[in-house]
Amino acid sequence: MRQEKRRQKLYGPNCGICHHGGSGLPGEVPPLVGRLDLIAKTPEGRDYLARVMLNGLDGPIKADGQRYNFSMPSFRRLNDEQLALILNWLISRGATTPAPTLTPDVFAAARKEEMGSNRVHDLRERLTAKGQMP
Repeated sequence: MRQEKRRQKLYGPNCGICHHGGSGLPGEVPPLVGRLDLIAKTPEGRDYLARVMLNGLDGPIKADGQRYNFSMPSFRRLNDEQLALILNWLISRGATTPAPTLTPDVFAAARKEEMGSNRVHDLRERLTAKGQMP
């Protein structure tokens, strides 16, 4: 229970402002719950998620068949454990069992290479072309 409170405390002011409880806002902000678990199934997907959290994401995307054009800021100010707590909480709320997890070392590795949000968008496009982006 204590870890759950910690996750919610981190999620709310950092991600929940835009993504609400994880369901997003149709036409404005994409949903996270029910998608992140699918993205996190592969090492490439986990790396992408870490890079989104660390570097942000800009530009048009498609999620669950809907188009979005928004700007997500970097959360580089959070430490690797905090980022893992947030993403693992969202991932665990999807349908994938067992739920994939991101360890703090995934963030530590991605943190070594700062990149612009446009390069993160390019990573997303590569995963989309491989059919790995719901």
